[in-house]
Amino acid sequence: MGVEPDQKRVMYSKKLYSNYEFKVLEEYSLPVENESIDYILIISVLHHISCDDIKSYMEEFKRVLKANGRVIAIEPCMYQHKPLSNILMNWLDQGRFIRDEKGYIDIFHKDGYKCDVLKRFTKCFVYNELFFSAYLKKF
Repeated sequence: MGVEPDQKRVMYSKKLYSNYEFKVLEEYSLPVENESIDYILIISVLHHISCDDIKSYMEEFKRVLKANGRVIAIEPCMYQHKPLSNILMNWLDQGRFIRDEKGYIDIFHKDGYKCDVLKRFTKCFVYNELFFSAYLKKF
């Protein structure tokens, strides 16, 4: 299932991929039952969302993820040792909240998630990307 806040994009996705389910995201609420999702895949979305707004999503993720569920994310990432890429990403990308690795991980840690960095890579010679997963800590 794909979830997107823009109704036009949802309609376009339904047209292109009629065998799949697409729904409109409304006010941070995912249109699914509690503890019904194994994986939430986020690709290049978090860098468009402020930390305050992400907090609302973190709570929603907790609601919908199964006990062993995971959030898997790929996001543009600032790296101290790559200043030229950082400048170009800020110039080219419309996301106002491109964070460094610690910034993304801390967002999840603050809400009780444990994170694993899966890979760091560069895309198209400019975009530094962070590929990571997050899951709720079990005590």
